[in-house]
Amino acid sequence: MTTIGIYEKALPKNMSWKERLLLAKQLGFDFIEMSIDETDERLTRVDWTSAERKEVREAIAETGVKILSICLSGHRRFPFGSEDPDKRATALNLMEKAIHLASDIGIRTIQLAGYDVYYETKTLTSREYFIENLKKAVAMAASKEIVLSIEIMDDPFINSISKYLKIKEQIRSPYLQVYPDLGNLSAWAENDVGYELEIGIDQISAIHLKDTLAVTDQFPGKFKEVPFGSGCVDFLGCLKTLKRLEYAGPFLIEMWSENSDKPEKEIQQAKAFLFPFLKEAGYSVN
Repeated sequence: MTTIGIYEKALPKNMSWKERLLLAKQLGFDFIEMSIDETDERLTRVDWTSAERKEVREAIAETGVKILSICLSGHRRFPFGSEDPDKRATALNLMEKAIHLASDIGIRTIQLAGYDVYYETKTLTSREYFIENLKKAVAMAASKEIVLSIEIMDDPFINSISKYLKIKEQIRSPYLQVYPDLGNLSAWAENDVGYELEIGIDQISAIHLKDTLAVTDQFPGKFKEVPFGSGCVDFLGCLKTLKRLEYAGPFLIEMWSENSDKPEKEIQQAKAFLFPFLKEAGYSVN
């Protein structure tokens, strides 16, 4: 059976972890991807006490629904490639704490945003700082047997698996992998999506399922909150390619319905759209 997860930000926000895991189970998901974004509220998770971590572990044990990955987008605020040495130090500290949190809770993968910098100007120096600090982060993750997976992004720095592979050439570790977002990968006209999946298949740790609006000369693209089926992603083509390549890892439905009046309904609509494609591609889902 194919493992299907749901992004934490798809579920109602003000819930305990036990309630959130139970709802994910009720909706038919195998796991949740936790968010540690750039907000103060979610960044504090890396400083959870031993008791707080134990509470989450117990909720996982009671519900049978795991937290398999962390979406660590907090590095948008504190990027590895920043020209500010204090921000670079904070970025490494954030990563080290996230790795310890993942190890304590049983999380296997930390998804790292593929930005050298987000709010600053990109330079050759920012790329060098990014690689320098990513090497340190991978070494820290390897010591805890945690995989760091770079997401293919809404940003030119790493918007393809080809560009990820150029970074991987500098850091040849099994603890550095790639986490393709089919929406982000498809939104860039220069990407041959099938070829990208083919050249990266032995590096892929997980797949994000999300729709996007394509980048054009007149339009910057839309990378969030695009209703499934209204964007540019050829889901059947992507999934058939992955199946031919014998990809058997997890799929994660990425949505941002946590503040919606009816998040459960929106999630069920997403499943109703995506699951027929998964089945037609040859994946076994409930």
